[in-house]
Amino acid sequence: MFIGRESELATLNSLYTSGRFEFMVIYGRRRVGKTALINRFIEGKNAIYFMGVESNVKQNLENFSNAILRYQTGMDAATSFMSFQAALEHVFKMAEKERIVLAIDEYPYVARSSKSLASTIQLLIDRYKDTSKLMFILCGSSMSYMEDHVLSYKAPLYGRRTGQMELLPFDFEETCRCFSHFTDEEKAYVYGIAGGTPQYLLQIRDDLSLEDNIKNTFLNPNSAFFEEPENLLKQEVREPALYNAIITAIAAGASRMSDISAKVVENTNTCSAYVKNLMSLGIIKKETPYGEKSSRKAIYSIADNMFRFWYRFVPENSSLIARGMADAAYRRIQPHLSTYMGKVFEDICGQYLWKLLITDNCPVKFSSLGRWWGNDPTEKRQTEIDIVAEQDKDTALFGECKWTNEKVDIGVLETLVKRSRLFHYQSVHYYLFAKSGFTRGCTDRANDMKNVTLVSYSDIMNTLCNQTGGRD
Repeated sequence: MFIGRESELATLNSLYTSGRFEFMVIYGRRRVGKTALINRFIEGKNAIYFMGVESNVKQNLENFSNAILRYQTGMDAATSFMSFQAALEHVFKMAEKERIVLAIDEYPYVARSSKSLASTIQLLIDRYKDTSKLMFILCGSSMSYMEDHVLSYKAPLYGRRTGQMELLPFDFEETCRCFSHFTDEEKAYVYGIAGGTPQYLLQIRDDLSLEDNIKNTFLNPNSAFFEEPENLLKQEVREPALYNAIITAIAAGASRMSDISAKVVENTNTCSAYVKNLMSLGIIKKETPYGEKSSRKAIYSIADNMFRFWYRFVPENSSLIARGMADAAYRRIQPHLSTYMGKVFEDICGQYLWKLLITDNCPVKFSSLGRWWGNDPTEKRQTEIDIVAEQDKDTALFGECKWTNEKVDIGVLETLVKRSRLFHYQSVHYYLFAKSGFTRGCTDRANDMKNVTLVSYSDIMNTLCNQTGGRD
């Protein structure tokens, strides 16, 4: 089942219909669905698809040759081209007569086994780009390799590509489309525990309860999830132990670089370099208070929900899990799930506001959105605002998000208004987001103020997913 990626497919098809030589670079984290996207795109087209393997140049050349000859004859062949240059040149020449798509998947594996491959591709592009109708796709999962050896200014292929695409995990709206039997609330929890990575979502079954899904995946030592974060790190980095320690420290609440360094007992310069690599992999994100760029206030958090859930709950329960005590481990996790979902709900609310902006239904036409934290000089303590979005120097939006079973009362609105006065905007609009709705007092006050929008989780689902939940 293929879901989403409409804009990505539209981009690829736009290049395909140009009729001229095109060179698209596709990259993104492992498991994000790059191969599925390419296979979907080449359906019904004249296409040669080749996936590199982590082997030597001989094996990769034989596989590539076989893919080319299979395209021409429909059968596997025992012969092989003498070199990658000969094989690629053959494809470029074939494409002088007809539109052909050549997709090389897991390009880093091939390029590492053949050091001259990038220069060879550069040579052939320069030679044939004006006469060939080839649509050439290079795809890779090694983020650092693709950025350093394909996209960077110093790479041989720099300046040759006609398009590039970083494939990102699904957002909440796309994640919801993967499941038809979960309730709306269960969909939020699934997004919170598995994130939007398609391969992870395939491990979730919507004919089972949320509890059973957590037990079968995260709390099962034989599941694909159980060792996934550590295995992925081993594939991407040379020293997974320290990376693992840094992620664990952040999951445990260390958010500033000094706190992280203290937790892992390493100097800040070392930790900073490792954190930067984790950011490039899309695992860690760096935030500063909205509207500020001071690195002194920067905090770090786990960007990927699956990593965040895994590092928050699996290591501390690993002894129980290893002994097959999934029920006992879940009982320890369950009381913390609602609190865990607080940050996830903030993310969902932010996506909702972007949706309103795109459809021209947001009263504040912001260009960026984020969190804010800092000192309240009146109360002389640190405070924060879940969502801040600015239209211009005079107009802004402030939001508060509550993932609780209780209805949001007037006090939450009053606190948000008070905190917004730490800023000096002339025109302000407030958004309150609530999992379980609002009290009568809060609703009446919002109606009186006329610059407040109350949004329940059901409203978010109706806007983002345009459907109600599955089972009762």
